Amino acid sequence: MKEIEVDQNGYYGEFGGAFVPEMLYPNVEELKENYLKIISDEGFKKEFDNLLKDYVGRPTPLYHAKRLSEQIGANIFLKREDLNHTGAHKINNAIGQALLAERLGKKKIVAETGAGQHGVATATVCALRNLECIVFMGALDIQRQAPNVARMKMLGATVVAAESGNKTLKDATNEAIRYWINHAHDTHYIIGSAVGPHPYPDMVARFQSVISEEVRWQLKEKTGKETPDYAVACVGGGSNAAGTFYHFLNEENVHLVAVEAAGYGVDSGESAATTQLGTVGVLHGSKSLVMQTKDGQIIEPYSLSAGLDYPGIGPLQAHLFKSGRGTFLNATDDEALAAAFNLTKIEGIIPALESSHALAGLKKLKLKPSDNVVVCLSGRGDKDMDNYLKVFDKFN
Repeated sequence: MKEIEVDQNGYYGEFGGAFVPEMLYPNVEELKENYLKIISDEGFKKEFDNLLKDYVGRPTPLYHAKRLSEQIGANIFLKREDLNHTGAHKINNAIGQALLAERLGKKKIVAETGAGQHGVATATVCALRNLECIVFMGALDIQRQAPNVARMKMLGATVVAAESGNKTLKDATNEAIRYWINHAHDTHYIIGSAVGPHPYPDMVARFQSVISEEVRWQLKEKTGKETPDYAVACVGGGSNAAGTFYHFLNEENVHLVAVEAAGYGVDSGESAATTQLGTVGVLHGSKSLVMQTKDGQIIEPYSLSAGLDYPGIGPLQAHLFKSGRGTFLNATDDEALAAAFNLTKIEGIIPALESSHALAGLKKLKLKPSDNVVVCLSGRGDKDMDNYLKVFDKFN
């Protein structure tokens, strides 16, 4: 198996690169030239690790879900990113990028968010570090993720509604990039997913790699083996999947399983299953698989899950799909909801809608009783209670 690594131009195979407007070129080049040097500095690593431990609450537990294991017919371990401060894996990357921004002399942070998890994480670290924070969020997502909007405002962030397009994550990203173009001199853009121009996909993956780094030693403690048979994560842009897969990318014995959001069904016209519906194109600064028309117009995605409602995937994920290294499944809204209510009933854990897609993927794998399966529980379901309550009778 050829090792999976990003090259010096930010490409994973044919996917990646940096396609940015001229005004952003100096910022992206500054990042590209400095990010590896900064994040490998001992002072940076010490501060990052201390904040992950004492502020975020890492390491997060690797929980053996016994009743779910009996139901699925394999050993299911949940990587509990939902127990992080702010309730999701997004805080790992937000802290890393904020520390990086400080070392680059930036005083202002701009971000985009879908489900609100990345927005809350960014607002949190900005409050912690006394950085001005502006978060763009689709107007539709503002309605369906109201608790997270309130949290961002309480943390001191300015939340700006993106009113264009489908009023979801893709449109928030467009608006955040436009803002960054006009304020490039003093602003760092904290991208929350493993998308965007190089070095963002690699940088986000490195900050999130703490997930699989911990899984290796935690699994060894619990099973005697460092590597799982399957590593499973949901994929919108792909940040939690990048972190879950990172230290297993070149471990041929580990099946890497990504679960996309199929919405009402892959062929329904209302879906966000990019590997099934996408073609090669450029979106938000990198070459990847994109849901688009023949003439390159973006096809609006759909998912009940705001965090997966995105018409593309990161270049690492696109390469995993194209090369066959990763297995890409999809789950409909109903399948994800059923998985969420099931986990709640049998394990006492209410998962985020995004994570519920990963859980729904378990039933689509041909697992053996001896298989060790790690599922990234990327976030908690408090933010999704309105959606869960609307369908409570249907799934009970």
